[in-house]
Amino acid sequence: MNNREKLTSSRRWVVKIGSALLTNDGQGLDRLAMAGWIEQMAWLCQQGIEVVLVSSGSIAAGMSQLGWEQRPDAMHELQVAAAVGQMGLAQAWDSGFRQHSLQSAQVLLTHADLANRQRYLNARNALRSMLELGVLPVVNENDTVVTDEIRFGDNDTLGALVANLVEADTLVILTDQSGLFTADPRQNPDATLISESLAMAPELDEMAGGGSGRLGRGGMATKLRAARLAARSGASTVIVGGREPEVLSRLYKTESLGTLLLPENEPLAARKQWLAGHLQMAGKLVLDSGAVTALRSAGKSLLPVGVQQVQGEFGRGEMVACMDTGGNEIARGLSNYSAEEARRIIGLPSSRITDELGYVAEPELIHRDNLVTV
Repeated sequence: MNNREKLTSSRRWVVKIGSALLTNDGQGLDRLAMAGWIEQMAWLCQQGIEVVLVSSGSIAAGMSQLGWEQRPDAMHELQVAAAVGQMGLAQAWDSGFRQHSLQSAQVLLTHADLANRQRYLNARNALRSMLELGVLPVVNENDTVVTDEIRFGDNDTLGALVANLVEADTLVILTDQSGLFTADPRQNPDATLISESLAMAPELDEMAGGGSGRLGRGGMATKLRAARLAARSGASTVIVGGREPEVLSRLYKTESLGTLLLPENEPLAARKQWLAGHLQMAGKLVLDSGAVTALRSAGKSLLPVGVQQVQGEFGRGEMVACMDTGGNEIARGLSNYSAEEARRIIGLPSSRITDELGYVAEPELIHRDNLVTV
């Protein structure tokens, strides 16, 4: 199987669409183009792909609705444009997906939501639940409330963070260029398209260059950074022209479009490598012999019933060490429960978690995908 064929075997795609595409370079929402992408995403869902859409365009759409031809500099004006534009943007996506019998959901995030571990987990659990229920999330940065300078290109990074968040196999960045070239094709007629490369290849930095479009195209440098961020969790990234006919469907059918930037490791291997290299432990869990065997020999998740003791104080999603009764570390992973919650449920079967806590976040104390033996 070649690298393009792996896109077909992916189970989850994040599709990011930029402002220039969505608003036809600032002329207002391009509903005809949106209808085409919606039809293609609906087709991907029919092929068994779970799709998360990261949609730029709220500020650009708001500028058009307010009759502003130039991007304002004042923060409060940018926030007004975002608030106005987000209304029409969400409605346009929702009505389009409904025509294909797809339920969509609006998810507004800021980078702070993903930097805070508790909010990160809440966002991840919400998005995972949507996908399990067949709901297609439409994610945008919450530009109405952010306090940092609003940059349209930020949604490239947001797309990569969402790919990390939902553990996607593939990030597709639809842009107004055909992909990443050896030089800027607008200035160098000899520039050639890079069909495939490792995302971390150092020679790509000079080729990506900088600069951005009037509406926030973000520049290829931003998209390269996003691809590298996605690669950390093992996701492949395709940077491709969004105006290509049937672009998403053709990518799924392994057609060589755009630039494919590859991670050095498969998704699960990359995640395990990150876990193994995480040096700071927030706490410890002491396991009984049965749990030690389940983790070491069977590759199982860690259930509360196999834990004898909780040491230290940690929150949900923090890294903890799993120890045997002799004090030897046998594994490490991300806890689904805080130390306080864990102390209440250790030794109990998962069916009793709700009885003890009044709710259940996950049946496992640490899921096997978030656990690595050492």
